[in-house]
Amino acid sequence: MSMKEAYQKKLQAQLDEWSAEIDKLKAKADKAKADAQLEYYKQIEELRSMQEAASSKLAELKEASDDAWEDLKAGMDSAWNTLGNALKSATSRFR
Repeated sequence: MSMKEAYQKKLQAQLDEWSAEIDKLKAKADKAKADAQLEYYKQIEELRSMQEAASSKLAELKEASDDAWEDLKAGMDSAWNTLGNALKSATSRFR
């Protein structure tokens, strides 16, 4: 397996894990009181938007040539860190 393929698999696994976490947050929001639901749903919408952007970057990475993917790696790492931090922050607020 090439470095690019290993990196892609790692990112896809993390994206899948985050998707499950967002689904859990949605389930908690569904059970929250009406006034809290609005704030929760807003945060979930932001997380989904970030998740879609990260997924698009992953698709871009998959299409990149073996030589060009290294150039995309820094942007990918930044997007992943942003989404990961936002998810941690939202999870702590949902408790």
